[in-house]
Amino acid sequence: MSLSLQKPYIIAADLGTTSTKTLVIDRNGRVLASHSIEYPLYTPRPDMAEQDPDEIFQAVLNAIQAVVAKAKILPSQVLCVSFSSAMHSLIAVDRDLNLLTQCITFADNRSVNYVKVLKEQLNGHQIYLNTGTPLHPMSPLLKLMWFRDNRPDIFEHAHKFIGIKEYVFAKLFGQFVIDYSLASATGLFNLRQLQWDKLALEACGVREEQLSEPVSTVHRMQGMKAEYAAAMGLDTDTPFVVGASDGVLANLGVGAFEQGVYAVTIGTSGAVRGVVREPITDPKGRLFCYALKEDFWVVGGAINNGGIMFRWVRDQLATLEAEEGRRRGMDPYDYLTSLAQEVPAGSDGLIFLPLLAGERAPYWNANARGVFFGLSLYHEKKHMIRSVLEGVVYRIYSVLNALEELSGPTKEIRASGGFARSSFWLQAMADVTGSSVAVPNSIESSGLGAAQLGLLAMGEISDFSMVHEWMQITHSHQTNAENYETYQQLTKIYNRVYHQLKDEFDAIAAFQHTHTQ
Repeated sequence: MSLSLQKPYIIAADLGTTSTKTLVIDRNGRVLASHSIEYPLYTPRPDMAEQDPDEIFQAVLNAIQAVVAKAKILPSQVLCVSFSSAMHSLIAVDRDLNLLTQCITFADNRSVNYVKVLKEQLNGHQIYLNTGTPLHPMSPLLKLMWFRDNRPDIFEHAHKFIGIKEYVFAKLFGQFVIDYSLASATGLFNLRQLQWDKLALEACGVREEQLSEPVSTVHRMQGMKAEYAAAMGLDTDTPFVVGASDGVLANLGVGAFEQGVYAVTIGTSGAVRGVVREPITDPKGRLFCYALKEDFWVVGGAINNGGIMFRWVRDQLATLEAEEGRRRGMDPYDYLTSLAQEVPAGSDGLIFLPLLAGERAPYWNANARGVFFGLSLYHEKKHMIRSVLEGVVYRIYSVLNALEELSGPTKEIRASGGFARSSFWLQAMADVTGSSVAVPNSIESSGLGAAQLGLLAMGEISDFSMVHEWMQITHSHQTNAENYETYQQLTKIYNRVYHQLKDEFDAIAAFQHTHTQ
């Protein structure tokens, strides 16, 4: 038996925004064990969203140790540990890796005013075309501009500006590296040159040596510090594959890496992503472009308002109905969905713009706000519930339309995230988009993608074709032609309403900012 086959297991570690999740996966793509450790998000002000890097690092150690114990595997059986990570985080550290800041997450909004500065004063559109990261407060580029101007004490004393996965690897191995995938989500990385972008660095005043060394997503590191290896229950020479971002790995995990097969994820937020073979940026600046590997690039857009809209409905709009569902022994979401199904497609002409948390793609408008449009005396609570759920699908469709302009027509949608468990939402997706919606069995899509990347990094596979053996389509939803015609009319109105209200969103956001402090 070859040495590699004596190591039948891959550990996937997914550093998310709410938890770190670890999986033990065998060479057939079976998940033997999983473990998740949550950590808090600190929001001392409405525009701040931070986490403690050391809490996350400890979660990584504990989650890997726990999943190794659950799977009952030996350290000598682990082929590698491969990483997935959330994007857009920023941490300032000194020469000894002491923290000068917390981990500033994608949801931090302090740098919102720098969007206008970049666009109007610093050739922001060219920076977007170079880097593929839309101009938005989530971007580390804008966060750095904010720190330069508002916290010069930190900015001037920082040895390195890094993300959360870079912090984990620096702790484990004493080296600062960033994979091309996460680098391409910083707003600082030139997609075509695969190096830090000079124009972006000039815009924020950061020197290249203050950033980590960019490496391929299949880059391997060995020889971690013995104390951390012991804490995880691994050998010190266990290969760690630097891996990629969670979004691009989710595409790989659901098998959406061929042209025209687009992945749609709706959890708390949502995203639409497709894969192209070379970097592409949108002349209109609507979409991101992030690396999966040097010859695989993921193009798409994320929305802020996904499943969180359903929770808002449950907690603010339909509290009595949710309680009635509980009284009947039903999940409140299932009961609210059953009420929505009593209403025809299109909610009898009631349209909801689900922009309660501002919006990312394709608008990139942090000032956008929610709107019910077309509300009449005829409409009941169940119409409002359905229109909110439909509004989230309209949001996804607007990103999909932009993606089709760059990457070609949709052949199939692969669904993942919490909404993939709802037949109502899946059918609405098929009816609004006019495309079949397939549901893979790979619930842990980012983790499975990380495992595939790990096998590639270790030379065990030569391409990603094995993912089709790991992933099976459990069921699919086809378009109802009559509903599609209804939704085609309503999506046109939906888009016009947004654009007609664009200036008013700025006005009401300014009012809210001054009157709700």
